[in-house]
Amino acid sequence: MADASVRVEDKLFYNRYLVDSGRAHIKVRPHTEPPPALLSMLKLCPARCYELNEAGQVEVTVDGCVECGTCRVIAEPSGDIEWTYPRGGFGVLFKFG
Repeated sequence: MADASVRVEDKLFYNRYLVDSGRAHIKVRPHTEPPPALLSMLKLCPARCYELNEAGQVEVTVDGCVECGTCRVIAEPSGDIEWTYPRGGFGVLFKFG
């Protein structure tokens, strides 16, 4: 009998994201050393939108963001990010609910 389990990554592949050019819904506050909340987003973001750049700073790429709100809960209260909902018609388009 074949394994009927499905990986989350396989489902996320079918989602689409309409980029609102020049208007990212998540902005990382400039920093010289990443604060703990931003460092935690490197592992907590399910879409892996957060990365360390060559200078050791945390950057966000909103293309592919599933708008789950994890970063909003973790990093927005400390002021490390600015999070807003994407404008209507932009953002994630879920294929399988």
